[in-house]
Amino acid sequence: MDHIKAAIRTIPDYPKPGIMFRDITTLLGDARAFRAAIDAMIAPHAGTKIDKVAGIEARGFILGGAIAHQLSIGFVPIRKKGKLPFATIGQSYELEYGTDEVEMHTDAVKPGERVLLVDDLIATGGTAEAAVKLLRRAGAHVEGASFVVDLPELRGVERLRALDVPVAALVAFDGH
Repeated sequence: MDHIKAAIRTIPDYPKPGIMFRDITTLLGDARAFRAAIDAMIAPHAGTKIDKVAGIEARGFILGGAIAHQLSIGFVPIRKKGKLPFATIGQSYELEYGTDEVEMHTDAVKPGERVLLVDDLIATGGTAEAAVKLLRRAGAHVEGASFVVDLPELRGVERLRALDVPVAALVAFDGH
């Protein structure tokens, strides 16, 4: 995974001082690293029956779309509140200061469908946890979650595992 980690750009002090932003756009622009990342995100779930991939806005759309294509299955966008045009269901979650909400279309998954949740990075896990709860409320079984980057100090992976979701991340970075 060293070539995947090397393809991720780190931007210090973005979006605010003290934050080391892990930018995967450089990975996406490197065909070899992008392909390796998609293959590696699928690998931990080999042998698991998956009906759909759910991607969290916005980089999860890129990764999730590529994974869904690779697996020849459908894709479910999980978006910030108010961005989807059809009837939706939502799930709110806590932020450091306040709350936010993610939504998906009411017909995005059928009860019993098995879903793989995908995003570029897991930090505190609040958005991913909300996505798992949203998918479950719609009747889906969340078979696992795949991320390119884990920030282990923020313990987001632990939050998903506490919900009995198997989690895989390709690389980890220290700090925030």
